[in-house]
Amino acid sequence: MSELPTHANVIEITAPGGPEMLKPAQRVLPKPGAGEVLVKVEAAGVNRPDVAQRKGEYPPPAGASDIPGLEIAGYVAALGPGVNNLQLGDKVCALVTGGGYADYCPAPAAICLPVPKGFSMVEAAALPETYFTVWTNLMQRGAMKKGESVMIHGGSSGIGTTAIQISRLFGAKEIFVTAGSPEKCQACVKLGATRAIDYKTEDFVEVVKAATQNRGVDLILDMVCGPYVPRNLACLAVEGRVVVIALLGGNKAEVNFGLLMMKRQTITGSTLRARSVEQKALIAEPLRREIWPLLEKGALKPVIYKTFPLKEAAAAHRLMESSAHIGKIVLTL
Repeated sequence: MSELPTHANVIEITAPGGPEMLKPAQRVLPKPGAGEVLVKVEAAGVNRPDVAQRKGEYPPPAGASDIPGLEIAGYVAALGPGVNNLQLGDKVCALVTGGGYADYCPAPAAICLPVPKGFSMVEAAALPETYFTVWTNLMQRGAMKKGESVMIHGGSSGIGTTAIQISRLFGAKEIFVTAGSPEKCQACVKLGATRAIDYKTEDFVEVVKAATQNRGVDLILDMVCGPYVPRNLACLAVEGRVVVIALLGGNKAEVNFGLLMMKRQTITGSTLRARSVEQKALIAEPLRREIWPLLEKGALKPVIYKTFPLKEAAAAHRLMESSAHIGKIVLTL
């Protein structure tokens, strides 16, 4: 590691608060632990959990870096003890528990994936957090099957644009999405949504019931929660599943469990960040097998809305909080 610098450039959260609390700083260069590699970061994805962490609402799990950033792409710069599946100079993208807003970041080798052939580092940095989240919730927890109908809330987000494409490629019969403007709805349809619902002017329960002859949808991916929970159940089919992945509308709801029991519905949910490396590796493996070939063939592609230099992380957060974007926001180094 002699040619590596002694310090890394990072973005710190100086105190809980607004985007202005994100400040460039320098930290001693981290060393990769057992089973880890040190990645020379070229690009890092920006995600809603980063915003929640900055506000003081989503502290990093025990042992994780206090620097925000959950997904990175770059080159392997150093190997920790016991790493034999990667080599110095390998191009990787990785899911991390924190530390992504930096020019060097340690990552578990077991959940580093190769940068897909033909992908830029910016495109690769838009993959890990989003694709891990969509795969584990849509395919593993939600158990989406070919021929089923799905509804995706937040259809124009990084998660939403990915979930639309994966649903389409894995055989969903109908894909309903909710989004907050005609432009966002149009973008969702272009990606493969059957029907995009502008939640500001339309009632998604009424639209789904009318479009499915009152049958409802089989699976709902929900990042709103709160007031959406009873409405989700109202347009969910018999044996339907709701998977909650974020709490943008709050974490409490009133539910008529009689209706849920009559229709044998399931409400589940998950977070990703606090899971063990072993648990995350169980998501990485099917992604490598099922999704990476589709990325390399061009059948799947992350939607990149805008990039910002690392030092402008505050501006990236302002954009994310404005919800004006369609797809992913990425920091470049």
